[in-house]
Amino acid sequence: MHHSLPGRFAALLLLISLSVPAFADTLVFGGTRGVGLETVRQLRESGEAVTVMVRETSDLTALSAIEGVSTTVGDALVMADVTAAFASGSFEAVITTLGGTPASYEVDSVGNIHAMDGAIAAGVERFILISSIGTGDSRAAAPASMLKALGMVLAGKEKAERHLIDSGLSFTIIRPGVLLDKTANGRGVLIQDTSASGVISRAEMARVIVAAIGDEQTFGRIYTAVEQKK
Repeated sequence: MHHSLPGRFAALLLLISLSVPAFADTLVFGGTRGVGLETVRQLRESGEAVTVMVRETSDLTALSAIEGVSTTVGDALVMADVTAAFASGSFEAVITTLGGTPASYEVDSVGNIHAMDGAIAAGVERFILISSIGTGDSRAAAPASMLKALGMVLAGKEKAERHLIDSGLSFTIIRPGVLLDKTANGRGVLIQDTSASGVISRAEMARVIVAAIGDEQTFGRIYTAVEQKK
Protein backbone atom coordinates (compact mmCIF):
# COMPACT_ATOMS: atom_id res chain seq x y z
CA MET A 1 0.00 0.00 0.00
CA HIS A 2 1.08 3.57 -0.64
CA HIS A 3 0.09 6.33 1.74
CA SER A 4 0.73 10.06 1.76
CA LEU A 5 3.23 11.57 4.16
CA PRO A 6 0.40 12.82 6.42
CA GLY A 7 -0.95 9.28 6.54
CA ARG A 8 2.44 7.87 7.51
CA PHE A 9 2.84 10.58 10.13
CA ALA A 10 -0.57 9.84 11.62
CA ALA A 11 0.27 6.14 11.74
CA LEU A 12 3.55 6.94 13.50
CA LEU A 13 1.79 9.05 16.09
CA LEU A 14 -0.64 6.23 16.73
CA LEU A 15 2.15 3.70 17.06
CA ILE A 16 3.64 5.93 19.75
CA SER A 17 0.34 6.46 21.53
CA LEU A 18 -0.67 2.79 21.40
CA SER A 19 1.25 2.21 24.62
CA VAL A 20 -1.37 4.20 26.53
CA PRO A 21 -3.06 2.04 29.22
CA ALA A 22 -6.68 1.07 28.68
CA PHE A 23 -9.55 2.06 30.92
CA ALA A 24 -10.51 -0.38 33.65
CA ASP A 25 -13.94 -2.04 33.80
CA THR A 26 -14.80 -2.72 30.18
CA LEU A 27 -18.05 -4.25 28.89
CA VAL A 28 -17.56 -6.32 25.75
CA PHE A 29 -20.20 -7.42 23.24
CA GLY A 30 -19.12 -10.23 20.92
CA GLY A 31 -16.40 -11.44 23.26
CA THR A 32 -16.85 -15.20 22.94
CA ARG A 33 -14.96 -15.65 19.66
CA GLY A 34 -12.70 -14.03 17.08
CA VAL A 35 -11.41 -10.53 17.63
CA GLY A 36 -13.70 -10.04 20.61
CA LEU A 37 -12.33 -13.08 22.42
CA GLU A 38 -8.74 -12.07 21.74
CA THR A 39 -9.50 -8.54 22.96
CA VAL A 40 -10.89 -9.93 26.22
CA ARG A 41 -7.79 -12.10 26.62
CA GLN A 42 -5.44 -9.16 26.16
CA LEU A 43 -7.45 -6.90 28.45
CA ARG A 44 -7.18 -9.49 31.21
CA GLU A 45 -3.46 -9.96 30.55
CA SER A 46 -3.15 -6.21 31.11
CA GLY A 47 -4.95 -6.55 34.43
CA GLU A 48 -8.18 -4.89 33.32
CA ALA A 49 -11.59 -5.86 34.68
CA VAL A 50 -13.77 -7.25 31.87
CA THR A 51 -17.40 -8.29 31.62
CA VAL A 52 -18.68 -10.05 28.51
CA MET A 53 -22.32 -10.23 27.50
CA VAL A 54 -23.03 -13.81 26.39
CA ARG A 55 -26.11 -15.56 25.07
CA GLU A 56 -27.54 -18.62 26.78
CA THR A 57 -26.56 -20.63 23.71
CA SER A 58 -23.00 -19.25 23.45
CA ASP A 59 -20.08 -21.66 23.47
CA LEU A 60 -18.08 -20.40 26.45
CA THR A 61 -15.26 -22.94 26.26
CA ALA A 62 -12.60 -20.49 25.08
CA LEU A 63 -13.88 -17.58 27.18
CA SER A 64 -13.95 -19.68 30.34
CA ALA A 65 -10.26 -20.47 29.87
CA ILE A 66 -9.45 -16.78 30.46
CA GLU A 67 -9.06 -16.22 34.17
CA GLY A 68 -11.04 -13.48 35.86
CA VAL A 69 -13.63 -12.68 33.19
CA SER A 70 -17.15 -11.83 34.37
CA THR A 71 -20.19 -12.61 32.23
CA THR A 72 -23.73 -11.35 31.98
CA VAL A 73 -26.32 -13.39 30.08
CA GLY A 74 -28.50 -11.79 27.44
CA ASP A 75 -29.19 -11.15 23.78
CA ALA A 76 -27.98 -7.93 22.18
CA LEU A 77 -31.11 -7.92 20.02
CA VAL A 78 -33.20 -7.46 23.18
CA MET A 79 -32.82 -3.96 24.62
CA ALA A 80 -33.92 -5.05 28.10
CA ASP A 81 -31.06 -7.57 28.16
CA VAL A 82 -28.57 -4.91 27.12
CA THR A 83 -29.86 -2.59 29.83
CA ALA A 84 -29.40 -5.40 32.36
CA ALA A 85 -25.85 -5.96 31.12
CA PHE A 86 -24.94 -2.34 31.84
CA ALA A 87 -26.58 -2.63 35.26
CA SER A 88 -24.39 -5.65 36.09
CA GLY A 89 -21.35 -3.48 36.82
CA SER A 90 -19.81 -0.03 36.74
CA PHE A 91 -18.17 0.41 33.34
CA GLU A 92 -15.87 3.01 31.87
CA ALA A 93 -15.71 1.68 28.31
CA VAL A 94 -17.60 -0.48 25.85
CA ILE A 95 -16.23 -2.53 22.96
CA THR A 96 -18.48 -4.26 20.46
CA THR A 97 -17.29 -6.70 17.83
CA LEU A 98 -20.80 -7.98 17.13
CA GLY A 99 -21.31 -9.18 13.59
CA GLY A 100 -23.71 -11.38 11.70
CA THR A 101 -23.81 -13.26 8.42
CA PRO A 102 -25.58 -12.65 5.10
CA ALA A 103 -28.31 -14.98 6.37
CA SER A 104 -28.60 -13.32 9.78
CA TYR A 105 -27.39 -9.74 9.79
CA GLU A 106 -29.73 -8.00 12.23
CA VAL A 107 -27.11 -7.89 14.96
CA ASP A 108 -24.84 -5.72 12.79
CA SER A 109 -27.27 -2.84 13.12
CA VAL A 110 -29.76 -3.58 15.91
CA GLY A 111 -27.37 -5.32 18.30
CA ASN A 112 -24.67 -2.71 17.98
CA ILE A 113 -27.16 0.16 18.23
CA HIS A 114 -28.65 -1.37 21.38
CA ALA A 115 -25.15 -1.42 22.88
CA MET A 116 -24.74 2.27 22.03
CA ASP A 117 -28.12 3.22 23.46
CA GLY A 118 -27.35 1.20 26.58
CA ALA A 119 -24.08 3.06 27.02
CA ILE A 120 -25.82 6.42 26.68
CA ALA A 121 -28.47 5.47 29.24
CA ALA A 122 -25.85 4.15 31.66
CA GLY A 123 -23.60 7.20 31.28
CA VAL A 124 -20.69 5.21 29.81
CA GLU A 125 -19.00 7.65 27.43
CA ARG A 126 -16.20 5.62 25.83
CA PHE A 127 -17.31 3.35 22.98
CA ILE A 128 -15.34 1.37 20.40
CA LEU A 129 -17.15 -0.17 17.42
CA ILE A 130 -15.41 -2.76 15.26
CA SER A 131 -16.93 -2.36 11.83
CA SER A 132 -15.61 -3.38 8.40
CA ILE A 133 -13.84 -2.10 5.34
CA GLY A 134 -16.56 -1.59 2.74
CA THR A 135 -18.79 0.58 4.92
CA GLY A 136 -19.34 4.29 4.45
CA ASP A 137 -16.52 6.12 2.74
CA SER A 138 -14.36 2.97 2.66
CA ARG A 139 -16.63 1.23 0.15
CA ALA A 140 -14.10 1.65 -2.66
CA ALA A 141 -11.47 -0.23 -0.60
CA ALA A 142 -13.49 -3.45 -0.63
CA PRO A 143 -13.42 -5.86 -3.59
CA ALA A 144 -16.63 -6.16 -5.59
CA SER A 145 -17.02 -9.79 -4.53
CA MET A 146 -17.05 -8.76 -0.87
CA LEU A 147 -19.58 -5.98 -1.47
CA LYS A 148 -21.85 -8.46 -3.26
CA ALA A 149 -21.53 -11.27 -0.71
CA LEU A 150 -21.80 -9.09 2.41
CA GLY A 151 -24.10 -6.37 1.14
CA MET A 152 -26.69 -6.56 3.93
CA VAL A 153 -24.05 -7.10 6.61
CA LEU A 154 -22.15 -4.01 5.48
CA ALA A 155 -25.38 -2.00 5.28
CA GLY A 156 -26.12 -2.94 8.88
CA LYS A 157 -22.64 -1.98 10.04
CA GLU A 158 -22.90 1.33 8.21
CA LYS A 159 -26.20 2.07 9.95
CA ALA A 160 -24.51 1.35 13.29
CA GLU A 161 -21.60 3.62 12.38
CA ARG A 162 -23.95 6.50 11.61
CA HIS A 163 -25.82 5.97 14.86
CA LEU A 164 -22.58 6.05 16.82
CA ILE A 165 -21.30 9.17 15.08
CA ASP A 166 -24.53 10.97 16.02
CA SER A 167 -24.67 9.55 19.56
CA GLY A 168 -22.54 12.05 21.42
CA LEU A 169 -20.38 9.23 22.79
CA SER A 170 -16.56 9.39 22.81
CA PHE A 171 -16.37 6.91 19.97
CA THR A 172 -13.77 5.21 17.86
CA ILE A 173 -14.76 3.19 14.79
CA ILE A 174 -12.22 0.66 13.54
CA ARG A 175 -12.57 -1.09 10.18
CA PRO A 176 -10.16 -4.03 10.02
CA GLY A 177 -8.57 -5.41 6.91
CA VAL A 178 -8.76 -9.11 6.12
CA LEU A 179 -8.51 -10.90 9.47
CA LEU A 180 -6.00 -13.72 9.86
CA ASP A 181 -5.42 -16.30 12.60
CA LYS A 182 -1.80 -15.45 13.34
CA THR A 183 0.11 -14.23 16.37
CA ALA A 184 0.55 -10.53 17.08
CA ASN A 185 3.62 -9.03 15.42
CA GLY A 186 3.50 -5.40 16.53
CA ARG A 187 2.93 -4.10 13.00
CA GLY A 188 -0.73 -3.19 13.34
CA VAL A 189 -1.59 0.46 12.75
CA LEU A 190 -4.72 2.60 12.70
CA ILE A 191 -4.77 4.87 9.66
CA GLN A 192 -7.26 7.44 8.43
CA ASP A 193 -7.02 6.40 4.81
CA THR A 194 -10.39 5.25 3.54
CA SER A 195 -8.82 3.73 0.41
CA ALA A 196 -6.46 1.50 2.41
CA SER A 197 -6.77 -2.27 2.44
CA GLY A 198 -4.61 -5.11 3.67
CA VAL A 199 -4.49 -7.82 6.30
CA ILE A 200 -4.24 -7.92 10.07
CA SER A 201 -4.20 -10.81 12.52
CA ARG A 202 -6.95 -11.08 15.09
CA ALA A 203 -4.33 -10.93 17.84
CA GLU A 204 -2.82 -7.77 16.38
CA MET A 205 -6.26 -6.29 15.90
CA ALA A 206 -6.98 -6.88 19.58
CA ARG A 207 -3.70 -5.23 20.51
CA VAL A 208 -4.56 -2.00 18.75
CA ILE A 209 -8.10 -2.03 20.17
CA VAL A 210 -6.87 -2.40 23.74
CA ALA A 211 -4.27 0.30 23.30
CA ALA A 212 -6.77 2.71 21.74
CA ILE A 213 -9.34 2.53 24.54
CA GLY A 214 -7.74 5.17 26.71
CA ASP A 215 -6.02 7.11 23.94
CA GLU A 216 -7.83 10.43 23.56
CA GLN A 217 -6.18 10.92 20.18
CA THR A 218 -8.51 8.23 18.80
CA PHE A 219 -11.72 9.79 20.16
CA GLY A 220 -14.18 10.78 17.43
CA ARG A 221 -12.12 9.09 14.72
CA ILE A 222 -12.74 6.40 12.11
CA TYR A 223 -9.80 4.17 11.23
CA THR A 224 -8.76 1.34 8.99
CA ALA A 225 -6.65 -1.26 10.82
CA VAL A 226 -3.98 -3.08 8.82
CA GLU A 227 -0.46 -4.39 9.36
CA GLN A 228 2.42 -2.40 8.02
CA LYS A 229 4.71 -4.34 5.71
CA LYS A 230 8.23 -5.07 6.87
